[in-house]
Amino acid sequence: MRREIILENVVEPVLRRSRPQDEWRPMEIDLHDTWFPLAHANHVNSTPIRRAMHRQTVFLWRDRGHAVAAEYLPGQKNKTFSSFTAGSGCYPSCEYFGYIWVWYGNPENADEDLIPDVPFLPRDGRGIPEYMRTSVRFDGNSLLSVENLLDLTHADFLHGEVVGGEGEAESDEISFDHTSETLTRVRHVVGKPVSPVMRWLGGVRAKYQEFRSTLHVHLRSNVCISYPRFRPGFDIPNIQTFVPSGPYRSRVDQIFSLGAAPTPFRQLMPRLAYVVGPQDNAVVRPQNPRYRNAEGRADQHSRFDAPGVRYRYLMKKLWERQQAGDYSYLADAKPTTDLRQVLGIDN
Repeated sequence: MRREIILENVVEPVLRRSRPQDEWRPMEIDLHDTWFPLAHANHVNSTPIRRAMHRQTVFLWRDRGHAVAAEYLPGQKNKTFSSFTAGSGCYPSCEYFGYIWVWYGNPENADEDLIPDVPFLPRDGRGIPEYMRTSVRFDGNSLLSVENLLDLTHADFLHGEVVGGEGEAESDEISFDHTSETLTRVRHVVGKPVSPVMRWLGGVRAKYQEFRSTLHVHLRSNVCISYPRFRPGFDIPNIQTFVPSGPYRSRVDQIFSLGAAPTPFRQLMPRLAYVVGPQDNAVVRPQNPRYRNAEGRADQHSRFDAPGVRYRYLMKKLWERQQAGDYSYLADAKPTTDLRQVLGIDN
């Protein structure tokens, strides 16, 4: 695992240089052989629902309790099916951590050991309250949406009422690690203003907090596992699933785990996804056409953008490898690795 640290105005030189936008073409990146969490498991029942992954249609329903993911609706199995189902019409699927996961790629390579670890959720998905599940759609492709999440400059001024606003902190440090399949970004702030939400709903009376936010991104699926920690305060672990519906759409089925938070905050914090999501979408929507179509301008970025720039680089490397016919996971890629230490849960 490669670790890079950005403190004050120190940035890795290769990330500092301007690059022409036409070197980055996210509309062409369609990574195969990965699991997508297509739906909240408790939202899938005997009535079929429709989802999409890279414009590939998937119908989900339950047959005698077992989740089915197919290219057809029940009773309509009379068409030619794609290579994604090896002509059978049914995708490999499984149920973990409160989601129905569907394999996107060669069915022969489907391996449940490639399902990411989510250490703060029950593996069998039992006991997750409905109010801790949310669903938000973005008018931007999943790569742009993930870059927005990796952007450390936007949250303070765009979502200040939730995470705490801008202000002169004692220190603000950013570091990130990466493998060929993942990127982990950490932001550590000492002296961050307490958000109104945490003060009013969480009972935190201090004016400032120590804030440590860890985001672990799985590159092929763009599943983002987030672990923000506030002291004084509590942890707000959550998973955000940026499923690529198409070049202008992505879907996020989010699950929170807020057992340590007080009751008002625990019940209302997930609902704020319907405030934060539209705020992000208002920023992402106008960017998407420019993000997809290069204009030849230099791509400028600051020290806070280094994780996002590394994300682009890693995604491009993965895409080039798959274009050469290599869909394998390299030796450093272990999606099921126990993430407790990576996320700082035991610290």
